[in-house]
Amino acid sequence: MDWSSFLAFPLQHLPFIFLVLMLSFTVHEFAHAYLADKFGDPTPRSMGRVTLNPRAHLDILGMIFFLVVGIGWAKPVLVNRSKFKRPRLMGILVSFAGPFSNLLLGFICLLVMYALIRFGLLNEMSSGVSLAVKLFFYYMITQNIFLFILNLIPFPPLDGYRILEDLLPRRIMLKVKQYEQWLFYAILLMFFIPPLRMVTIGPVFSLQYSILDAFHRLASLIFGFAIRF
Repeated sequence: MDWSSFLAFPLQHLPFIFLVLMLSFTVHEFAHAYLADKFGDPTPRSMGRVTLNPRAHLDILGMIFFLVVGIGWAKPVLVNRSKFKRPRLMGILVSFAGPFSNLLLGFICLLVMYALIRFGLLNEMSSGVSLAVKLFFYYMITQNIFLFILNLIPFPPLDGYRILEDLLPRRIMLKVKQYEQWLFYAILLMFFIPPLRMVTIGPVFSLQYSILDAFHRLASLIFGFAIRF
């Protein structure tokens, strides 16, 4: 039986994907927890979330789901916005911290990849090790850009929806919340029905290519050459 047909990624790439998700989810949730803690909410620290230990953040079912269908989740960081001095502004910043950390992590990994090539370090590795390093950084870059875009979609339970909660006037948000459950089902349909995906979130996810291109342009300015995956 060809198990690859049931997976979102090639079977031989799964160890790399697992490692990438472990790091990316951990950084994402830590960013939420760290900023909330700095803004005065003791909740994340009391729950042991202000840490880079993956065990505090990973949800095994969410990891498996990502490996199989290409989307998944980690344990959400609980935040009490009433502890913030400016609840709405700081709430937006805390919600945005997670996706932004993925964007930053992806760019840092791209710079590391450029540095490895610039200083000839990949050439000093065996072909197998060199391929493994390239695969790891490829997925670290592309999946973190994907997570950045995914989490900013304004549908529950994503960070983009939490940002929308703090941006919209409360009377409008109360009306939106009446349909929160249906919005959750709506985004699932957008993911799993290909024709619907093509005309809804498909164009949104295509932004990852523009972001990756912008990253390459910045990196090429720094290092004086360009690479493409």
